[in-house]
Amino acid sequence: MNLAWLEKLDRRWLFLIVGVLTIGPLIRPLGLPLTTSPPVKSFHDAIAAVPDGALVLMSCDYDPGSKPEVVPMTKTALRQLFDKHCRIVITCLWPGGSGLVDQTLESVVAEYRARGKAPVYGTDYVNLGYKAGNEAVMVLMGMGVASAFPQDQRANRTATLPLMREVRDYSSFALLVNISSGYPGTKEWVQQVNSRFHLPMVSGCTAVSAPEYYPYLQSGQLRGLLGGMAGAAEYEKMRGEKGSATKGMDAQSLTHLFVALCIVLGNVVMWGKRKEVGA
Repeated sequence: MNLAWLEKLDRRWLFLIVGVLTIGPLIRPLGLPLTTSPPVKSFHDAIAAVPDGALVLMSCDYDPGSKPEVVPMTKTALRQLFDKHCRIVITCLWPGGSGLVDQTLESVVAEYRARGKAPVYGTDYVNLGYKAGNEAVMVLMGMGVASAFPQDQRANRTATLPLMREVRDYSSFALLVNISSGYPGTKEWVQQVNSRFHLPMVSGCTAVSAPEYYPYLQSGQLRGLLGGMAGAAEYEKMRGEKGSATKGMDAQSLTHLFVALCIVLGNVVMWGKRKEVGA
C-alpha cells in the first residue's frame, strides 16, 4: 500500500478530524466501556459507609482552571451525600474558587429542587465560603469551626445557622471529602487534619496530582481516591450517572486513539521511504 500521499496531506484536515472527535462525543456521548479501579470503588464505598444523616465536611480547593476534572466529581459526591441525607459543611481554601464552588453546589441543589426534595440551606447544608490562611485555617478549624468561619458564603453569622449549632470541631464529622487541584489541598489536609485529628478522609484530585497521593491511599490515610477526569467518569459509572466526565472521557479516548494512529502511520511512511532509499 502506497502511503506517500500522507506526506502531502494538509494538516488542517488533521485539525478538523481532531475537532470532530472532540466535539462529537460531548454532544452525543458514545458510552465507551469503563473499568472501575479499586481507588474509585474505595472512594464510593467510604461515602456509602457513612451513616445516613451524618455530618460531613467537604473542602473544595480548586479554581476554574481545573473545572473539567474536579467539578464533575464534586457534583457526583454531593449527589451521593444528599441521597444519604448527610448534612454537609463546605469550605474553600482557594481565593479564585469560592464562586465556582457555590455555583456547583447550587446546581446540584437545583436538581433536587426540580424533583421536589431540595436540601434546605442552613439545615441540610452550609457553604462557609473562602478563608485565607491555608494550613493555618485547617488547624484553627480543629479548635472550632465557627470561630474559624464566623460568617458563611452568604454573609450569615454561622452561629445562627441550625446546622452549625451541631458542629464543634473535626470530631463532629464522620468524614472529610476533599476535592483539590494542588496547594493547599489533599496533601495538607492529610498532614494537618487526618494525621492530627484522625478524621477519615477521601480525596478527588487532578490527574497530575494523583500519583503523589497514592502512598496516602496505601497507608490508609486516604480511604479512597479519584484521579482526574478518568476517576470522575468511573465514579459516575458506579453511581449510574452519565455526566460531563463520562462525555469528556469519550472525547479524550477517541482523540488519543487518532493521535496514536497518526504516529503509527507517520512511522510507516518513514519506514517505506528508508526502504526505497536502501533499494
